[in-house]
Amino acid sequence: MPRQLHLNAFLMNTGHHEASWRLPESDPHAHVELGHYVRLARTAERGTFDSLFLADGPQLWGNVAQRPAGALEPLTLLTALATATEHIGLIATASTSYNSPYNLARKFASLDIISRGRAGWNIVTTAGAEAARNFGLDAEPAHAERYARAAEFVDVALKLWDSWEDDAIVGDKDAGVWGDDAKIHPPRHQGTYFSVEGALNVPRSPQGYPLLVQAGSSEDGKRFAARYAEAVFTAQQTLKDAQEFYSDLKARARHAGRDPEHIKVLPGIVPVIGSTEAEARAAEQLLEDHIVHTHGVANLERLLQLPSGSLELDAELPADLPSEDAIEGAKSRYTLVVELARRERLTVRQLIGRLGGGRGHLTFAGTPEQVADEIERWFTLGAADGFNIMPAVLPSGLELFVDHVVPLLRARGLLREEYGPRRTTLRERYGLPRPANQYTAAVDQLV
Repeated sequence: MPRQLHLNAFLMNTGHHEASWRLPESDPHAHVELGHYVRLARTAERGTFDSLFLADGPQLWGNVAQRPAGALEPLTLLTALATATEHIGLIATASTSYNSPYNLARKFASLDIISRGRAGWNIVTTAGAEAARNFGLDAEPAHAERYARAAEFVDVALKLWDSWEDDAIVGDKDAGVWGDDAKIHPPRHQGTYFSVEGALNVPRSPQGYPLLVQAGSSEDGKRFAARYAEAVFTAQQTLKDAQEFYSDLKARARHAGRDPEHIKVLPGIVPVIGSTEAEARAAEQLLEDHIVHTHGVANLERLLQLPSGSLELDAELPADLPSEDAIEGAKSRYTLVVELARRERLTVRQLIGRLGGGRGHLTFAGTPEQVADEIERWFTLGAADGFNIMPAVLPSGLELFVDHVVPLLRARGLLREEYGPRRTTLRERYGLPRPANQYTAAVDQLV
């Protein structure tokens, strides 16, 4: 088949723009309404998206005055959405810094079983002192240490998902044998960060493992992605930067002994759509006019790890910012924001406006044809395998994309017309094989 786009719907309460909740059409309480997410999931499914995604963090982020704060726990919400949808993949963020492998592996296996093979895990290490203090730590662990823990966490999770062979359940009523003990493989893992003895208490799920997603673009993040990730959510502002990231990550995967086609790169794009370019620009300006700049300054100072009061709205960023090496938080996002501000000589006010829609992801205002053109350009010029679609306003932004951009992508042969019966799991939709059980594979190698 000709190469086609992979589309993921990144759903964030009333939309990705921080001022989206202030529009007349928006419901400030939508972030805790199941019906809101059911509607969004069904809209994305109508657009034959591969998946939808819910971000998460183990802390109350920022200032509750700024925008709808707090969120339903994503695995719980996705379990509900699994019963309201039939095809679309269901991806949740879960932290390796503030979870244990056994419990998290069980939750994702359960979601995969309930959804009949549609679960995905966005693996994050969680930056920020706020989260650390919620778990008894005085400060966040160092960046490199967080990734070392994450690698061991994933290794343990893979052992747990493989701790049941696919045919471990016998169900022989006459013989009185429900399962085959020889096909249960306790991990008996003893490592630097984790000690996990017993097998998972959930059978191996339809996909074997959930789709493994990663979202960091630092050096540590790219090394981790090359080893484990099957889909990568990333942020680039220019086609050139996206092409460089794409080719670098594919090369790293090849060097790690993996098929580069088994790691899908999905940059984020915030489409603001109008029937004319002027209408789209007006919609973008309306959102920017509703930004409360005091919140934006506080968020930017937090990202740049500057003391409160360091930034002036109508001045450019200070010349003496720390280097990325000195940052223990979100390294790649820090660099992206600083480079954007330096490259375009933006004032703090202008930078806050640029970040208000996607926090560093590409924001693109235009007609459906222009949005489709930009997506096709990145896709065909070696910058993306698909896109993380991040509507500025929900539900209207997703509906506009599905109703007006999706038909154009289909007409160009870039997107499926329907899901079809042959590929039903999330892995299959992303063109990925079902992983072999590592214990069975080890036995086969010995034989």
